[in-house]
Amino acid sequence: MLVAGGVYLASSVAIAAWLMPTGREAPPVSFAPPRDRPVWGKETPAHLRTLALRQARVWMPANPAAVDFEANPPDSNGLLSQPIVRCRYLDGPVRGTTPKFDCVLPDGEVVKVKYGRNAEIHAELAATRLLAALGFGADRTYLVPRLRCYGCVRTPFYAAQVFDYVHAREAVNRSVPEDSYTDFEWVAVERRLDGEEIEVAGEDGWAWYELDPIDPARGASRAERDALRLAAMLLAHWDNKAANQRLLCLSPGSPGAACTQPFAYAHDLGATFGPKKVDFEQWRGTPVWADASQCLLSMRQFPYNGGTFPDTRVSEAGRQLLVRQLSALTERHLVALFTGARFPEFNGRGSEEGDASAWARALLEKAHQIASAGPCAE
Repeated sequence: MLVAGGVYLASSVAIAAWLMPTGREAPPVSFAPPRDRPVWGKETPAHLRTLALRQARVWMPANPAAVDFEANPPDSNGLLSQPIVRCRYLDGPVRGTTPKFDCVLPDGEVVKVKYGRNAEIHAELAATRLLAALGFGADRTYLVPRLRCYGCVRTPFYAAQVFDYVHAREAVNRSVPEDSYTDFEWVAVERRLDGEEIEVAGEDGWAWYELDPIDPARGASRAERDALRLAAMLLAHWDNKAANQRLLCLSPGSPGAACTQPFAYAHDLGATFGPKKVDFEQWRGTPVWADASQCLLSMRQFPYNGGTFPDTRVSEAGRQLLVRQLSALTERHLVALFTGARFPEFNGRGSEEGDASAWARALLEKAHQIASAGPCAE
């Protein structure tokens, strides 16, 4: 055991030396302590979550034609619009399979950073911008040319995995000097949609089959829910486990009372435009409808046999709602969408999958599939 422990220690020290940050400077700004994520009701009774979901909205009126798809969302405090965005590394559990880490901005806000050659950067940028433009909920995702992370090793995600394996993460984190940093280029920074998350122990987010019981007299109409389902199919949002959707309370009330403005939206959209994440041929070749004459949607052809997304017949009102929103977008808008999300840079210019115009035409073809179906049954 002593020999094995010594080997592990030596290995972790060697790896740590290779991963050490690339630069040193005293941070020109001070960092406030990380702010806790707002949660509605720290111990929300299960029946209040059920009530909130029954009254949840999923869509708000929006004008897609007015959106600048190449621009980042509005940046209220300006911290994500600096020539160099600065943050401090926040250690935490390793989640998912692609490079990411949490980072604390100078005012204490905690954001998620996705870095490296990572298809999720591009998928999430395009998917969140498109859904928000159409009127659905989406986290605000910013494309940042250069982010300086103080306390970051060269590849925080994989380093955390390795150091967890050799039980050395705490020791390595302590060895990283406070004035050291690593610069990351062309990262995606995610800010969560404003609101307090509704959570119950063992129930994080919501599953797509939970949209069915929403009461249209108090929450989203059938048309709005069906339009959201269609939008999810348009994007090929197959990684739709409950944790990848969020239920928010937009207007917190008295503790222990029901939320008066619950809102449900798709959160983690990194596995879209595939199913193999930003895969042009697969995405273009996957039809929106399982049966256009019956207005039937199915995700059974995707990984996890559709996940939490059950086979669904879309209403005519739902189809028409999404058709109206999509019809406001021209090829110019969609070229800007895929250009702004750097699809050409990810796939390589000079090829069809690296052509933003080809992606735009594929999306317009999918919009045409939606417009030419039906009429659907009510």
